[in-house]
Amino acid sequence: MCPLWRLLILLELLALPLAPRKQPWSGLAQAHRDNKSSLARIIAQGLIKHNAESRIQNIHFGDRLNALAQVAPGMVGWLISGRKHQQQQESSINITNMQLDYGGIQMSFHKEWFSANISLEFDLELRPPFDNNIIKMCAHMSIVVEFWLEKDEFGRRDLVIGKCDAEPSSVHVAVLTEAIPPKMKQFLHNLKDNLQEVLPQLVESQVCPLIGEILGQLDVKLLKSLIEQEAAYEPTHQESSQPSACQAGAPPS
Repeated sequence: MCPLWRLLILLELLALPLAPRKQPWSGLAQAHRDNKSSLARIIAQGLIKHNAESRIQNIHFGDRLNALAQVAPGMVGWLISGRKHQQQQESSINITNMQLDYGGIQMSFHKEWFSANISLEFDLELRPPFDNNIIKMCAHMSIVVEFWLEKDEFGRRDLVIGKCDAEPSSVHVAVLTEAIPPKMKQFLHNLKDNLQEVLPQLVESQVCPLIGEILGQLDVKLLKSLIEQEAAYEPTHQESSQPSACQAGAPPS
């Protein structure tokens, strides 16, 4: 009954329509609207079912943010000067407007190896200590996951999950707020650089286990058949989407 159960899960995922996006951000909105990859569709529906966007948006920075803020001790001294009675206040960062490009998942195949490229973007709202003004930032990245089918000593194939991480060249963090006090500019520059290192790790910790769980539910023979079919019809050229406002490092229009 186990293979039948897995087949029913596959049919259920393929039957579900993709959830409509709420005002998708420029660039990803037009990318691969007619993506016909069954595996891409399965991954997309699985991420929707497991509320991947909500999981990322609920990431808590905790002590990581305090560590990031320590890169500019001069800035901290300026902030607390003359306000020692407010020393308990801390910085905070919230993730908002999380958008994962479900319709633009790109698949690559080579024999029994395949990979998925998943783009996402979100806004960041930074509230510095001792300051009620919110500084708006944004982040963009693409998560690349590799898989392959590997035979065991009895000739049976198992799904192996390889690396799953953010493509370094795809990681962008930009400050969208234009009116920045001069003494905060160096602080934000350092914070932005450190966020580009920390954010991919936090996002990977939410997305990668979900993708492994989604594909791990599929029957291996069925998965092998899908890989062979899609590898035979994989397009030789894939359209690239226009860069979003975050990738361009400018406020969205």
